[in-house]
Amino acid sequence: MPDRTARTPSTLPIYPIRDHVVFPGMVFPLYVRGESMPVVEEALKSDRRIGLVTCFAMTEPGRFEDLASMGTVCRVNQVFRFPEGGCKVVVEGIQRIRLIAPVQRAPFMVAMIMPLEETHAAGLISDALVQSVTSLLKIALSYGRPLPGDVLKMIDQVDDPGRLADLVAVYLSLDMKKQQELLEITDPLERLKEVYSHLTQEVQKLQVRGQVHNEVARKVGKTQKEYILREQLKEIQDELGEDNPRQSESGEIKARIARSGMPENVRRIAEKELARLERINQASPEYTVSRTYLEYLCNVPWKKGTEDNLDICLAQNVLDEDHYDLSKIKERILEYLAVRSLKKSSKGPILCFVGPPGVGKTSLGKSIARAMRRKFIRISLGGMKDEAEIRGHRRTYIGSLPGRIIQEICRVESNNPVFMLDEVDKIGQDFRGDPASALLEVLDPEQNFSFTDHYLDLPFDLSRVMFITTANILDPIPHALKDRMEIIHLSGYTDEEKIQIAFKYLIPKQLKENGLDDYPTRFDEEAVAAIIKDFTREAGVRNLERRIAAICRKVAREVSQGDSHRHTIGRAEVEFLLGPRMFFSDVAAEEDRVGVVTGLAWTEAGGDIIFVEASRMSGKKQLQITGSLGEVMQESVKAALTFVRANAATFGIDPDFYDNSDIHIHVPSGAIPKDGPSAGITIAAALISLLTGKAARRDVAMTGELTLSGRILPIGGVKEKVLSARRAGVKTILLPGRNREHLKEIDEHVLKELKIIPVEDMLDVIDRILIDEGGETGRSRDIYPAHEPAPANPG
Repeated sequence: MPDRTARTPSTLPIYPIRDHVVFPGMVFPLYVRGESMPVVEEALKSDRRIGLVTCFAMTEPGRFEDLASMGTVCRVNQVFRFPEGGCKVVVEGIQRIRLIAPVQRAPFMVAMIMPLEETHAAGLISDALVQSVTSLLKIALSYGRPLPGDVLKMIDQVDDPGRLADLVAVYLSLDMKKQQELLEITDPLERLKEVYSHLTQEVQKLQVRGQVHNEVARKVGKTQKEYILREQLKEIQDELGEDNPRQSESGEIKARIARSGMPENVRRIAEKELARLERINQASPEYTVSRTYLEYLCNVPWKKGTEDNLDICLAQNVLDEDHYDLSKIKERILEYLAVRSLKKSSKGPILCFVGPPGVGKTSLGKSIARAMRRKFIRISLGGMKDEAEIRGHRRTYIGSLPGRIIQEICRVESNNPVFMLDEVDKIGQDFRGDPASALLEVLDPEQNFSFTDHYLDLPFDLSRVMFITTANILDPIPHALKDRMEIIHLSGYTDEEKIQIAFKYLIPKQLKENGLDDYPTRFDEEAVAAIIKDFTREAGVRNLERRIAAICRKVAREVSQGDSHRHTIGRAEVEFLLGPRMFFSDVAAEEDRVGVVTGLAWTEAGGDIIFVEASRMSGKKQLQITGSLGEVMQESVKAALTFVRANAATFGIDPDFYDNSDIHIHVPSGAIPKDGPSAGITIAAALISLLTGKAARRDVAMTGELTLSGRILPIGGVKEKVLSARRAGVKTILLPGRNREHLKEIDEHVLKELKIIPVEDMLDVIDRILIDEGGETGRSRDIYPAHEPAPANPG
């Protein structure tokens, strides 16, 4: 029983405590670190009294504002000092206190307190509550609730409700918040009632736990009984000479192991696992895990594959039947077949098709498999975040399975399929692992001959598999993974190529799918050209196919309603069936404006044109940039402005134009993110047009990275940008001189329709784009066709 005769002082050193709540009458050890020793020394000087108050904030040191409003004054009984600093203090709770105000905050906390005296509540209600709590404690003990023996004896001797409530509260399974609420109840009877409520809930939980334990024990006993009966049934079947179902299942698995053609090291593992399976009880979960593992080992095509078609001419015809053009990819496949015809053990190539949507990357994989007479597998990696999707789960987990690589190879029953990993640039990553890193082994010819799936835990040879990955852009692909693949770029199609694709593939396909085989419908070339120009704006042919399908559906409706259907689809029918045109691509018809310049951009969907707008207003040398521009493009804006300011006199601009002005650069379509350095000359041209007051030609598009010295550096995506300019009606393109060699990738008829001017510095650009008062540009210049070499420094 704590000594309450000594008077509690009005101020006390306060020690914040964070791991539990201290009640009066509680004796416990308190471990104090070296930096908190001053508060213990002060307590030893102050009649060995210290205030312990709950602190709910975890920051050090504790603040007065973070302390609970009530705590407990304790007496320091013993102090054991440690050589390395700090000590262990044995304290005993004496009395509740209420914190009034801080007196001192450093180096330790001292607070003004108010002791809370507690009256002894006697009566029938008090006695009944004390007896009820004591009885509940004994019931809890009978259900296995641990409680020290000396505490139980002490409880039997306590008749004061407040003292009993504090004593029992220490041993209740309550969180700190509820313990603090009990400490702050000053009325003894109310506090004991709250303790009785918590103790009742705990006893109920113990009763439910006991019932669950009994039920589990009963089921375990039932399982043991079933095991004994099965063993007896086995003995009876042996005596009667009947087949044991389990033995026949083991015999079937053993026969499958013999037929599977698995390597010797795998066979030893399988036979060892089969012997283990025969010893496992069928009711055990381990039996199912072991049996499933053996089935996968037998299903894996260790030595089973398809025979390649090595007839190169036949393969060429199959590829041409399915896809128009794509000569680079077709040539690469035929090269592989030629090597296979000379060397049977050559490794499968690992290709990566990169290009905008709708150019035929995925369907090309099916065509390659058909040309080589191999099985085809396709899995989409878009959004995949779990490494186990590639490498499988370990067999320690219930329901674990191999990764998708092994699963799909087992499904097609061939160890040399064409395996397409679609959307490799859209792989995710989270706490479950990085699938892109797991692909490093799969797509490495020097490692994948011994690919080890976590589930099989045995090496499998993937070197005979032809892996093909597809992506729209290369930037998100990790460098290590990109390095393992042979990159083949698929650019967008020209309008002429789209027309050929439409007549050879898309129109026959849609006529068949919409039931028009028996109702011949012919598309005019002019109609298809109108669909391409007025209703689609893409590098591929996906939307073109959708528009053709829409026309076929409308014709099918006319046929089903008994109307006379259209036998020929011309330009007028296209406009009637598809409605008003969706795209207006004649940029040349737009008005030439000051401060507005046409640029070229590369996107995931191919190429596109952009307009860079510049505006000037009175201000204080501020530069505003809008249009969802990325960091690189924002840096291009700053570099362009610096170049214009440094060379203002060269272009006839007031050198002090920026002193009392603000400049605003905007790229329309603000909801679409834009980035990259290739808009540098476009931004500089817009600024020079704005500051000189000369309009820029709308029908001239440009692309190129600008340096501070005015040089124009080469850029990427030349073919896509040129094709997008052609689609938009642009007739003249300004291109960095170093990109002249890239024009060889573009068809000759496309180049004949365009004026492509190589430029080396910003002066060349300005001479070509700004219109003087007479309506002419600064000077004329020779045009260098793609097939003719230009001088080292033209113009």
